[in-house]
This record gives sequence, structure tokens and C-alpha cells, in this order.
Amino acid sequence: MIFIKSLSGKIEALTSNKSYGTGTLLIILLVMVFLAGCKEDGNDNAVPELSVSVSELTIPAEGSKSEVTITCNNTWRIGNPALGWLQISQTSGSNGTASIEVSAGVNSTGSTRTAIVTVDSDNGQSRRVKVSQAAQLYPSYNTSPIEPDATGMGSTAMEINAGIKLGINIWNTMETPYGETGWGNPLITQNLIDVLKEGGFNAIRIPCQYWVSHANKETGKIDDSWLDRLKEVVQYCVNDDMYVLVNDHHDGFMDCKATGAKLDSIKAIQRVIWEQVATKLRDFDEKVMFASSNEPDAKTLVEVTNLHDFHQIFIDAVRSTGGKNAYRTLVIQAPNTSLDLATFFSVGANPGLPVDKVPDKLMLEFHYYTPSNFCILTGDASWGKEWRYWGANLKSTTDPEHNSTAYEEDYMESTFQLAKERFVDNGIPLLMGEFGTENHSANCPTPADSILSLNSRAHFLGHAVRTARANKISPFLWAGVIDRGTETLDNQRDLDSLRVGAGLPLMDWDD
Repeated sequence: MIFIKSLSGKIEALTSNKSYGTGTLLIILLVMVFLAGCKEDGNDNAVPELSVSVSELTIPAEGSKSEVTITCNNTWRIGNPALGWLQISQTSGSNGTASIEVSAGVNSTGSTRTAIVTVDSDNGQSRRVKVSQAAQLYPSYNTSPIEPDATGMGSTAMEINAGIKLGINIWNTMETPYGETGWGNPLITQNLIDVLKEGGFNAIRIPCQYWVSHANKETGKIDDSWLDRLKEVVQYCVNDDMYVLVNDHHDGFMDCKATGAKLDSIKAIQRVIWEQVATKLRDFDEKVMFASSNEPDAKTLVEVTNLHDFHQIFIDAVRSTGGKNAYRTLVIQAPNTSLDLATFFSVGANPGLPVDKVPDKLMLEFHYYTPSNFCILTGDASWGKEWRYWGANLKSTTDPEHNSTAYEEDYMESTFQLAKERFVDNGIPLLMGEFGTENHSANCPTPADSILSLNSRAHFLGHAVRTARANKISPFLWAGVIDRGTETLDNQRDLDSLRVGAGLPLMDWDD
């Protein structure tokens, strides 16, 4: 080696110099050997470096191009096992950083395709990148995307949520499988919305289905007349300066347990629905919100991960249409719309929230029907008694076996407070998309008990609104307080309690 020959000459020169003592010579020699070793080893002892900018890459069904960056301090090469459909612009390189284009065309195979691409370096390092592409089972309906438009879209999701004082659903109407009047309710009118506004509601949730009754299953196209009708109903609400939440409800296709081809089909349906709905409603301002689903059935991590992916498709589809949709507040549903299972979407959890490229525009939705003995049962069941009376101070002495025995005010208060601490305080707005209770008064043994039961119902509704708002949660009543046939407010007891809970003055019912 050159440095050895050079060092040998220097050592010979040093030993011939009589002015150096033995100790001094030894120290000098050691320093020279160390420095020479460092100079010789140089890059040979450098830490091996190989980094790839992504570990997973998702290509949309219609195909696209993506840029991947590779940084390495030695030569490297790419192994592509999917040459038939996956194109990579550069498959080898040397010391430095390289930007590589990864692309694929339309996936018309009918199923998702995946490939594990490897990047190997002569420095001994290796990296893997998982590339996946869903099948295009239906054509894209994002056929007229426009440039983002932030006009009238400046509020964050948290600010939008704070503006919702008291909401209500237009229940059992546009979500029915038999058309708008299929479950006995009349068509929605402007007057219906006007009366609800008069009642103190400033937000409307519109449950709506598209796939079951209004879509071509071969092409995925939703009937134009149905989308026009939806837009008309939304406009009724906008005319009254209401917040509006449009969801996908009772459509039946969202199976969180699905695998394989069925899972691919669900993802494709989710995409085409929201491409079309979002495009139709694109011009409304920030008070109009979209919600991915209703009450998705997901409990395990695998099921919740599928739900997470469905929500991600919803977000991406809406954003892709552009215009005001590029900044619209979007609402995703907790698994089973349960606060307990919502922890899957809490900060730091697995899988966590889906990704939105626009910050501060997502809300999380849950529903509250607790206790089910009081909120859902209309008679005694094998698993428990119907609770006709709810509240710590609302107990029947003549019908004690039907009194609530748990899940009363203190439980509701602690539950909502924990939800605030877990989500709202961590920047995730919470929306209670449904709450309510059955009317048990007809089952009570005495008139006094019937009145007690009605008072219990009103107390529950008012306390739910009061407690939700105290914890920065926006409340939407499922049903009630209005006669849909006559479009008149018909339940003073319940509505008064709701208004007080929302911090609104009582109405003058004599007008």
C-alpha cells in the first residue's frame, strides 16, 4: 500500500535522528499510524446509506405517475416483479440522490394488483416498497374538476362545529329504498325547513341513499333526477342559512368485513358515489358538509382498517372535484358510530384518522342511544327491562321495575367529558349525528306514570344537548317535535327542553 511505503520512509528518517528520545519517538509513530489509517480507510468505513422516500405507494385505479426519491452512498438497483403493468423510469444508479418516476395505466383486471419493489445497494442495504392499485370497476365520474375555490370556505371544522347550536335529521325520507315517501313521510318542502328554523334548529342532517334505488349497478351512475332533488333539498336549508350535513345512509354496500373482489367493489362504489354527489353540490359554501357513511359496522382492527380506507376514498374523491370541495368540511364516522370504538381514530392510535391534504377540515361523528333500555326498547326484552323513566330524580313508585338504574346524568356527563378530552382537546371536532329516545308513555300503568315518562324523555333530550354543547360537541336530534304531515311543531315539552339545553329562549306557543 502507498501509505505503508510512505510511513516506512518517515519512520526510517525519525530513527536516524538522534535528537529524539525513545518515548518521544513512540508517541510520534503512534500518531502517524493513526492518521495514516484514517486517511487510507476514508469511504471504506463510511456508514452504509440507502433511503427511499416511500415504503408504500398507492396508484389510483385510473392510473397515474408518482415520483420516488432514492438516496444512496453506493451503487443501487431496483427489482420490479410487475413489469407487465408497473413502469419505473430508472432502475439503477450510483452515489447521490435520484428522482424516479413510477407509473401505471388503468387497472381493468377486475381486482386489486400489488407488487413488492426492492431497492438493493452494493453497500449491503436493501429497501422494499409496496405498490398497490385498485381495480377500475366503474368509470371515473370526476369528469369536470375545477380549480380550488376558497371563497366562503375559510372556517375550520372546529369553527363550523361551534356554530351548530341545535341540529335535527330529516328522518326516514331520502334514505328509504322506495323513494322519498317510501316510509310514509311526505316530500320535503321549503316550509318544513322554515318551521324547523322557527323551532330553533340551525342545522339539518339529510340521510340519503344513492346506490340501492338510484344508481345503475353496471355503470355506477346515479340518476340525474335524484341528484337534482338532493340539491333542491339542500338549497331549502341554505335559503334559511342552516348548516347542512349530507351523508350516505342505508345504501347497504359498505361491508367492513369484506375481502378480495368484494372489498374492491365496495371501494369502487364509494368512489363513484362521492365523485357524483360532490360534483353536484360543489358550489355550496362551507355551511354544507358531507359525511362518508352512517353507522358502519366495524369492531376489529381489520374491519376498522377497511373503514379507514373507505373514509380515505371519500375524502380523496371529494377533494378531487375541486372548487369549494377542495376546502369543504368532511365528516367521518367512528366504527359503529360508537364513542368507545372511536378510540381507533384517536391521536396516535392504529389506524388513526385518514389523511386529508387540507388541514383542519375533518370532523368525527358518533351517535348516542344510551341506555338502550330507555332509548331503543319499546317493551321488555330477554336481555333487560324497558326503562320508561330516566334520571336520578325521575323515578316511578308505582312502576319501579321500569326505572332506569344506570347510565343516567352522571354517566352522560363523564362520557362526553372524556370524549372532549380525547378528541376535541386534541384538535378533532366531534359531531353527535343522532340521539333520541322512544316514547314509553303508552306502556305506563297510570296517567301519572305516563306524564313522568314524558318528562323523563324531555329531560333526557335537553340534558343530552346541554352536556354535548358544554363539551363542544354539536348535537343532531334524530326525530320528533314536528308533525311531518301538517309541518307544524307539535311537542312543546320536548322542544322546550331542547331549546333550554341549547341555550335558546323558550318559544311563545300562543302565537
